[in-house]
Order: sequence, then structure tokens, then C-alpha cells
Amino acid sequence: MYAVCKTDIGQMRSTNQDVACCGTFEDGSAWSVVCDGMGGVNGGNIASGIASAAIVEHLKAAYTPGMEEDAMREMMLSAVQGANDAVIRRAEAEPELCGMGTTAVVAVASNGVLHIAHAGDSRCYLKTALGIKQVTTDHSYVQQLVESGAITEDEARVHPQRNLITRVVGVHPELECDYGCFVFEPGDVAVSCTDGLSNYLERDTLLFFISNYAGEQLAEELVQYANSKGGSDNITVAVIENR
Repeated sequence: MYAVCKTDIGQMRSTNQDVACCGTFEDGSAWSVVCDGMGGVNGGNIASGIASAAIVEHLKAAYTPGMEEDAMREMMLSAVQGANDAVIRRAEAEPELCGMGTTAVVAVASNGVLHIAHAGDSRCYLKTALGIKQVTTDHSYVQQLVESGAITEDEARVHPQRNLITRVVGVHPELECDYGCFVFEPGDVAVSCTDGLSNYLERDTLLFFISNYAGEQLAEELVQYANSKGGSDNITVAVIENR
């Protein structure tokens, strides 16, 4: 397994409120964490930093080789809930940070399976021999509109309320976090990203990049692509490859 991540401030923002972390465990399994903070100039930075650090700490402490699916699910959901608690504690200690929060998408690739836990509108895509698919569902107002048939996916990309998310790490004590697992065979690639990339990304475009680039160059090319399209937000991507 191989993991790489990259974050960029983009073209329009004065600060980068995204965080990306990735690595491998001792048995060669790979992990990544992507967070997109929100809540003012300082709050977003702090929320994404606290959440990502808490998640990584939990993964490193709790992961054991050969974990069963139920144990993996519990580990990942507990990691995100722990991050939620940590952000809330910081906001309670510093009232000026009240309301800050972050998205989170956590990926662990182990023993031929890709495990994903997420809250918010940061995404994970999975490329296999059969093609490419989005394996997370945005927790957002516009996604609800798409699912109800009120708007199309193309309309959602330019909707004035596209940044309104319905699940946030660090705002409410009880956080509902989604979990899924998928077959992850040799040659498969998982790409997690914030909306600074996904807002510009058609699946066919992502498939082109994955088919033509790998590893660090793939991450770099995706960031450059988002910047070439305007870079209206911070841009963050994490790549896990089953090599």
C-alpha cells in the first residue's frame, strides 16, 4: 500500500483551513485523513487541526493487523467521535471559537478492503478495474436537493447554498458519521478530497488523472487542475494506492 497527500491554499483564500495526513501502519496497511475546517479566519484552522490530530492519534493507538470489519468500523467511528469531542472541548474553553467545525473523511486500506468513515461534504472516490465511483455521500443541503430530484448534480455544483453542510465535526455532542467498506484490489486507487477539488471534478476527469498519473504526481496534478479552474477554495487531496 502507498499513501500520499497534499494541500494547497488555492487562488482566492487568505488562509488554508484544510488539513491532510496520511501514512502506513507497521503491517503495510495505509491510512489517510482529510479535514476541511470552517468557522471564521481562525476557527476553521483550529477545528481541522484538532480533529485531524485526534483521528490520527486514535488510529495509531487502536489499529492492529488483521482487524475484523466490525472492529475496524468501531475504531474509525470512535476516531471521528473523539475528534468531535475534542473540537467541542476547545470551543467550550475558548468561547470566541464557538461554532467552529470541520468535515472529516478517514480512509484505511487493509487486507484488500478500503474502509471509509466520513462526516460533511469532503469526499472519497474509488477507482477499480470496473471504473470510478464516489463512495461517500455528501452531507449537504444541495445533496438533499439532488436526492429529492429538485436539482441535478450539475446544478448542485453552482448552487448558491452548495457550502451548507448538514453534518459537522465539532458542533453537536452527538455526531452521526457514515461508514462503508469496499473491495480494494491490487491496482485500485482511493482519492479523498475537499470540495476545493471536487467542485471542479467530473468523474471522467478524475479517471483520466488516475489513469495517467500515480502517487505524488497524481496528487500534484489534481491540485494544479483545481487551481487552473480558479482555485476558489483551499484544495486538499489524499491518495491511497494498492501497489
